[in-house]
Amino acid sequence: MELELRTLRYFVAVAEELHFGRAAARLRMSQPPLSRAIKRLETEAGALLFERSSAGVALTPVGVVLLAEARDLLDRAGRAGTRMTAAAGRAVLTVGILGDSGDPDAARLARSYRARHPHVEVRVREAGLSDPTCGLRAGPVDAALTRAPFDGTGLEVREVRADPVGALLRADDPLAGRAGLTLADLAGRDWFRFPDGTDPHWQSYWHGGRPRRGPVVRAVQECRQAVLWNGTVGVTLVGHDPGEGLTVVPLTDMAPSRVVVTWRAGETDPLVRSFVRAAIAAHRA
Repeated sequence: MELELRTLRYFVAVAEELHFGRAAARLRMSQPPLSRAIKRLETEAGALLFERSSAGVALTPVGVVLLAEARDLLDRAGRAGTRMTAAAGRAVLTVGILGDSGDPDAARLARSYRARHPHVEVRVREAGLSDPTCGLRAGPVDAALTRAPFDGTGLEVREVRADPVGALLRADDPLAGRAGLTLADLAGRDWFRFPDGTDPHWQSYWHGGRPRRGPVVRAVQECRQAVLWNGTVGVTLVGHDPGEGLTVVPLTDMAPSRVVVTWRAGETDPLVRSFVRAAIAAHRA
């Protein structure tokens, strides 16, 4: 049985999404050729890889085995590509991240990527809160570890984690002692806002889905200072330490903040593809 890397990528996408439509969208292809490719793979394997039913798609025992092997093969192929890139003198990867990130999964990713690719120089560019793609559209960044939502035109975007969010308040705020809040509880309050021209999807999410009034901020520390000095409110991650004099109260009616890895659609650079696989694996762990 000969396995093509492209077909293995198709299989892994379906196995991870457990949905042919979502996998096709992730691969930026239509569903019929994807289904045909999986059928051919099952014919070559001599066994079903997926159980298909009205309830959805599930891996068969053979599919579970192939998924582990496929991930290993794709990972080894990626490492071979990065070694060839290094030999050609191009072993530099520029990664964009949001400023003031204390993400423990990002630290795990750095350790893992460094262990796998010690010859690759990783350059990190921090971005302010007004650029959720962290410089990816401007050109100097190869891939970004950031948060959605934002305009994904021309980009590949993979969600790797979802974090609950809450209202960032001063510790002496009348609402600070509540176990939970809704967006309606914050009506009429000043919120911190992002500069004009910031991605509208990003703006809308962090503003709770409606226009707000309040000070314009560009960095996490500016958000915290606006709350501390002026009693401004806004949305932040429940798990983050807000700092002295501040507190976070969970918002019960707001969707979690999605951590994503994103890169340019159609990217073939093995350094980028290897980073994406490493990011997904680190957050899966």
